[in-house]
This record gives sequence, C-alpha cells and structure tokens, in this order.
Amino acid sequence: MTPPAISVVVPLHNEQMVLPELLRRVGSVLNEMPGGPHEMIFVDDGSSDGTLQILEEAASCDARISVIVLARNFGHQPALTAALDYVSGDVTVILDGDLQDPPESIPALVAKFLEGYDVVYAQRTRRKEGILLKLAFFVFYRLMKSLSDTRLPLDAGDFGLVSRRVVQLLRSMPEHHRYLRGMRSWVGFRQIGIPIERSERFAGESKYGVLKYLKLASDAIFSFSTIPIRAAALLGFVSVSFSALFAFYSVIAKIFFHQPPKGFTALLLILTFLGGTLLFFLGIIGEYVGRVYEEVKARPLYIVERIIGNAAANRLHSPTGRISRNVISGQG
Repeated sequence: MTPPAISVVVPLHNEQMVLPELLRRVGSVLNEMPGGPHEMIFVDDGSSDGTLQILEEAASCDARISVIVLARNFGHQPALTAALDYVSGDVTVILDGDLQDPPESIPALVAKFLEGYDVVYAQRTRRKEGILLKLAFFVFYRLMKSLSDTRLPLDAGDFGLVSRRVVQLLRSMPEHHRYLRGMRSWVGFRQIGIPIERSERFAGESKYGVLKYLKLASDAIFSFSTIPIRAAALLGFVSVSFSALFAFYSVIAKIFFHQPPKGFTALLLILTFLGGTLLFFLGIIGEYVGRVYEEVKARPLYIVERIIGNAAANRLHSPTGRISRNVISGQG
C-alpha cells in the first residue's frame, strides 16, 4: 500500500504549558513520515489561557496546522468529534494534548494500517497514575467488557488510528452522549491493539476530575449496555419469588404449627431495602429517559466560532456540529 496522508487530531483545553512541546514532537514525527500531505488539526475547546494564541502563531508558521475554535467548552468527546468532522487524511490519529500517549508511536500505528487494519488502538501499559485511579481504570474496562454486547478491548483509550471509512462512519453517528472508543469498536472491520507505555503528564494538571471520569463511564455504560435496566426486572423477579416462598412458609407455620410469623425489625429492613432498590432503579430508568430526551432535542454537539488554517476547505455539513462564524484565513 502507498504511504497514507495522515491527519493528527488533538483536542485542547488550557494546555499552554504542554503545547509547545506537543507541536514540536508531532511536527517532528510527521516530518519523518512518507506520503502526505499530512495535517494537524487542533481543537481549542474553550481555553481561557494562552492556548489559542500559541496555536495561532503555530498555524501562521506551519501550513499543516489548522485550528478549530469552539464557541465554548463542550467537553473532550465533542471536541474530538469536531476534529473528525474536518479531517482529510487517509488515516486519522487521535491524540490527547497531555503527551501521556507518545506521538512517537504514530509510525507503529501506521505500520499496522499498512498491514490492512482499519482500526489500530493503543493498549496502555505501565500507567503512571495513582494506585486508586489505576485500580478504577482496571475495574472499569473489565466491567464494560462484561456488560456490553460490543467487543470492547481492555485498557484501550482514545489514542489510536482509524481509516477514512471508519471516520466517515463515526461522522454519521449524531448521538450526543458519545464514547468514541466504544463507537470505534462498534463499527467493526479489522481491528488490532498494540501495547504502548503510558507516560506521565508532561506539564500542568489534568483537566479530567472525578466527576468527568464518572460522566465518561456513565456515557459508556448507558450507551453500550441495557443490562442495568434489565437488572431491575431480574431483581423484581427474585423479590417476588422470595415473597411467595415466605408467604407459603407463613401459611404452613400458622396452620400446622400454630406459630404466627415474627420479626418486626426484619420486616422494616426488608421494606427499607426494597424501597431503596426501587428508587435506585427508577434513577437508572430516568437516566435512559433523560438521554432519549437529549437526543430528541437534536441540538448540535458543538458550535464552531471560527477556523484557522486550511481545515475550512474540509468542512462538512455534519449533524453533530454547527458553524456560527467561518473564518478561513489565519488572522482569526
């Protein structure tokens, strides 16, 4: 196969401390890659520091760089979706802006594409996060694998490569609560993982706190599994079965042994347990209903304020995003 044109997409939110090194390392890797023309598409997801200024200067010096400026902070997954709506390469490499996933792994991803794989994902090894976070990731990926009907790879984040036809399929999915690594698995085709050691964050602090991780985890579970809502029916069946058995025991004890059932405390505990369980599953049902409500509103997933560089020529009329002001020149 001929060496492909590579699009590297990076969502950014307040990453001015990392950005110069990120630009240098990604640019150096693309300089060594055959094929082309290559491109780098950065999405400024409502940054309030000097991220956008650095990107504007870089775009004015390197024609391969385009910047999608979003109207506000829409979140990591919508920002990635915005980038995918503007790529033009034969393959697209998804990369986070914290340099925990090394850009120097891009040639290895492309080599697997040249072997005939449409999706090449990085399976993270030797994570440098704290023990609790590593444990949470370990449990989450294995829980998702057991809950989902889609075959989701273990320990695989967003970092990876997708072919042009996979990008086109991802563009056609307008869902709001997105879990792109799951959507990437769902499309099928030939997929393979390669082990890549995950580095420490190069500089600054992570923008992903506990609440954002929990939101991403809930998006994954509720988007790729209906088991939580089915569990309510299963628990209801078990509760009814135990109630029927206890009722049968009470009748036998009263008629044949003249012993009325006792246990007021046990009764209160059972009622409290069942009441809490009902409220819990009402919340799960409400979560599914709320997501349907979000989809029915059909609001755009992101809004673009302006575009710097050549990516404007690749703009799609995508159902996931909306252009509010399209600026093609590098002057902003």
